[in-house]
Amino acid sequence: MIRHIVFFKLKESSAANKTAVKTKILSLKGKIEGVQHIEMGLNFSKETRAYDLALIVDFDTLSALQYYATHPQHLEALGAIKNLVEKTHVVDYEL
Repeated sequence: MIRHIVFFKLKESSAANKTAVKTKILSLKGKIEGVQHIEMGLNFSKETRAYDLALIVDFDTLSALQYYATHPQHLEALGAIKNLVEKTHVVDYEL
């Protein structure tokens, strides 16, 4: 199994922006073959080094992750939130 983790730092860390990003990403649930699990959490830490959201997606295989990365619905979701996101960090690893 492959785990894909993404941390999102928003340009403006408002509750509305956090909710908009979370809603858009979680709208992918059940729509892309190979996604076994998807969850997203809103950060409550006040530390300056903290990011605003964390996404965890699990896949059966590396090829399923690669399929997800280029899937039109995933790309559409990224396009919809790109103006809200300042930067991201990604970690992918095998469970």
